[in-house]
Amino acid sequence: MANGKSMSVAEMVELFVDRSAPVRIDAFDGSHFGPSNADLHIRITSPNCMYQLLAHPNEIGVVRAYVLGDFDVEGIDYANPYPAMRKLISLAKYVKPVTPVSFARVSAGILSHGFKKPPVPSTEGPSKFARIKQGLMPHTEKADSETVSFHYDMSNEFYADFLGPSMTYTCAVFDNEQMSLEDAQANKLRLILDKLGLQPGERLLDIGCGWGSMVITAARRGIKALGVTLSKEQAAYANAWIAREGLQDLAEVRVQDYREVPERDFDGICSIGMMEHVGTKNYQSYFEEMFRLLKPMGRLLNHQITISHDKPDGKPGTDEFLDRYIFPDGDLGAPGFIESCIHDAGFNVVHQENLRQHYALTLHHWNQNLSEHWDDAVKQVGFERAKVWGLYMAACALNFELDGIQIHQFLAVKPDRIGHPDGKWYPLRPWWKA
Repeated sequence: MANGKSMSVAEMVELFVDRSAPVRIDAFDGSHFGPSNADLHIRITSPNCMYQLLAHPNEIGVVRAYVLGDFDVEGIDYANPYPAMRKLISLAKYVKPVTPVSFARVSAGILSHGFKKPPVPSTEGPSKFARIKQGLMPHTEKADSETVSFHYDMSNEFYADFLGPSMTYTCAVFDNEQMSLEDAQANKLRLILDKLGLQPGERLLDIGCGWGSMVITAARRGIKALGVTLSKEQAAYANAWIAREGLQDLAEVRVQDYREVPERDFDGICSIGMMEHVGTKNYQSYFEEMFRLLKPMGRLLNHQITISHDKPDGKPGTDEFLDRYIFPDGDLGAPGFIESCIHDAGFNVVHQENLRQHYALTLHHWNQNLSEHWDDAVKQVGFERAKVWGLYMAACALNFELDGIQIHQFLAVKPDRIGHPDGKWYPLRPWWKA
């Protein structure tokens, strides 16, 4: 990009990063920033990197440049870029504040070579505004069906590459850091069923049931389990699994919106990793629907990712990278707001716990699994999408560790004010093993 008196890439970097930063940056124009023996080595391989950041001086610009290979990090594992991300985070104290003058100088330096509209990765989905223009209003049944399909209907084999045999796409529960992922996922399913306290012959509804691991586990206990999902791929996988286990008399998975479930009087409902798709504005109505679906003294177990700090009026936490590449229309609420919604729907909230550290461990296992099955993952979904998912999971692990996001389990009971006016709707103390 250097041309006459134009700024070199290294000169542009120096406007925003202190010279003492332990990073080496080699640019396509032959310029260099930082010591050659730095622990972190970044290569800016294409002028498109600069145009991406000029057009979108935010996470979308960085993600597009990374996904398309406009910059690279020496030694990075695309399936597990967490170590590289940790090094990048450590550079934060060396970053200078962006001023109007520095931004104008860099913009002028880039535009001195002409304006160029940078390419967009093929794996990037439309923006929220573009989806609305297409008639997909967030969290309507039509939009939910489209967005769930975008996320889940890729390849069951791809998900198996990183989830492992359990095919459980939610936070595991570890007794210690040495526990295997499979044992920790089984531990999570046990914990949820123990909290619900269901007995053989009682009825469970699993909303957003994924590939069926909870439905299968419940049926093995003699519980009559119904799972609903909007993903055809997931439902087909789950019902084939049920058939292999010979559990057709106890378990069923349907492609069905939770708002369309005709049955009532369930003894227990679990919602595991579902609320991220519901939308915070719909939390109240969601829990009210759960209340209607349960019998008196029935129990609800809600397991969901949360934001760490309340926003005004329950305003959601959103992320443009996740919205464009991973979870269209996904948003997160704070734990206090969620508990209030459950309470206001009529429930007694009897227990809540934060499993933040467990999700970071879970994601580290998923990244490692993706690394071990990288060739097959690329075969299933293509290099670009596999690279996106490695980035997504590593970034989430880092966010959980930094306490930007958390994950909570809420256990609630539907009161039976008529049948049990004494208010004895659940035991005095926890009835499950932690």
